Amino acid sequence: MSGPTPDTPQARAPIESKSQLIGYFEDGNKPKADWRIGTEHEKFAFLTDTLGPVPYDGPRSIRALLEGLRDRFGWEGVYEGGNIIALTDPNGLGNISLEPGGQFELSGAPLSTVHETCEEVHEHLTQVREVGDRLGIGFLGLGASPVWTRAETPVMPKGRYGIMAPYMDKVGSYGRDMMFRTCTVQVNLDFASEADMVKKLRVSLALQPVATALFANSPFLEGKPNGFLSFRSQVWRDTDNARAGMLPFVFDDGFGFEQYADYALDVPMYFVIRDGKFINTAGESFRKFLEGKLPQLPGEKPVLKDWADHLTTIFPEVRLKKYLEMRGCDSGPWRRLCALPALFVGLLYEQSSLDAAWDLVKDWTAGERQKLRDDVPAQGLNAMIRGRTVQDIAKDVLKLSRAGLEARGQHGCKGKSETAFLDVLDETAATGKTAAENLLALYHTSWNGNIDRVFRDFAY
Repeated sequence: MSGPTPDTPQARAPIESKSQLIGYFEDGNKPKADWRIGTEHEKFAFLTDTLGPVPYDGPRSIRALLEGLRDRFGWEGVYEGGNIIALTDPNGLGNISLEPGGQFELSGAPLSTVHETCEEVHEHLTQVREVGDRLGIGFLGLGASPVWTRAETPVMPKGRYGIMAPYMDKVGSYGRDMMFRTCTVQVNLDFASEADMVKKLRVSLALQPVATALFANSPFLEGKPNGFLSFRSQVWRDTDNARAGMLPFVFDDGFGFEQYADYALDVPMYFVIRDGKFINTAGESFRKFLEGKLPQLPGEKPVLKDWADHLTTIFPEVRLKKYLEMRGCDSGPWRRLCALPALFVGLLYEQSSLDAAWDLVKDWTAGERQKLRDDVPAQGLNAMIRGRTVQDIAKDVLKLSRAGLEARGQHGCKGKSETAFLDVLDETAATGKTAAENLLALYHTSWNGNIDRVFRDFAY
């Protein structure tokens, strides 16, 4: 999840017409030379002696982690109600934020290559390990919390979460699990034009279940197998379907920025921020807000920041803002955090690979895409579409991505190509065994049913 949008003079401009809502997306159009890669990843913090969750306050706490990173590495603190809730790089190069249950998230800087992204991930993990080691706090990359119950999971002191949680209970079964017990890795990518956005959004939406399968890494819940390979993905099937899902209208003729704006206008609101405080508008209509008919702010109309904030409360498998966000994948170990940007950069940032990927998925129907989305959380690479397994499709997709990365010709130290970051996914596709299935095999053999081993064997 993303936090509130920065409050700038442009963001405070009042919305006078629908064209401004559309213009918000149009402002994301960039020439290819300016395309960048933004990677976000979440991880669970845990106490290394008890393996319990980390509270917000206390000598060994989320607060202490944030303050330690601030003081040791020069991050700037972000505060809400006197509580430190996030960190920003003083040069504008990314930020560290908190998810509802204390999940630690790095929202990375916009970078030019996958090599730079991976260096950023490595530096971040080095920093959090250094501070965490002093506090007896470790970090675990999984898609879902393997042991802690909802009741055991701490709640972070952020205003938006106090609004979201009660509302989630009204609109789905898994909302609190999504908020407090899941972690993801995502990549944010640019587009050149409306037409370019449309093609990239269609391809990435259709292939998101394939990515979900390749990154499936959440087979445990409350100390035992949960029946899924990606429980995190299953959670999103019944969190709040008014703001999640596969967006079938994206594939309709004539789709573009305006149609996405219309969709977003109909997604129920969560909140409006005024004077740094969150006003509960859960379930209200942004359309009414445009008319000055929001009950909580009678007669007041929104500014562009309200629109930008509202867009952060929409959670489809791929989200449109001023860039595209790939949202379908479980968090995981370091290699996989680098593999996700590599996968989609290779597919979307070279035209020949993008065109070939579109040829692969363009005939899939909305029903077929949805069934694939529904099947993958439990079946992973064994799910089927059009008589083919996701494993087979993943092999094709990885070849296209590799070709795209090769065409980019971006090399890091010692001449290593960006294609090297796909190796871990090639292994998964070749064996047909997801990270989740490998964890389950350990659980049933050498771990003797003791999931505590995941904290010891797979911590960063």
